[in-house]
Amino acid sequence: MTRIFIAIFMVLACMGAAAAKTLVAEIDLSSQRLTVVYKGEALAEWRVSTGRAGFRTPSGTFRPQRMYRDYYSKQYDGAPMPNAVFYDAGYAIHGSYETGSLGRPASHGCIRLHPANAEKFFDLVVAVGAENTSIRVRP
Repeated sequence: MTRIFIAIFMVLACMGAAAAKTLVAEIDLSSQRLTVVYKGEALAEWRVSTGRAGFRTPSGTFRPQRMYRDYYSKQYDGAPMPNAVFYDAGYAIHGSYETGSLGRPASHGCIRLHPANAEKFFDLVVAVGAENTSIRVRP
């Protein structure tokens, strides 16, 4: 799977903005999965952790608003949020070192990924452009 991402990243880096609206992160809250779709083709499916009891992960369709390679939560005791792609105010798709929780609700509302997968996703968004990326969160 890593070879596929490297190849796609190289192609996207050469294409730049010509790859209009082709990257989609589809998050299924019920299955706790994120599927990366490029030009209609599923590239990867990763386990995630979303909002646990008492914390919601907003559903809907979003665009990345801001991105940080290294980010620390201002709200939750400086918790690390590597490769954070913020999509709805304070909500982000980001890496988490609590990998044992992936596959079940465990967050304060963000979408947590394994750090390696968060880096891959971040790199794809950079290559395609935030304006050409869609984040779809469904119940």
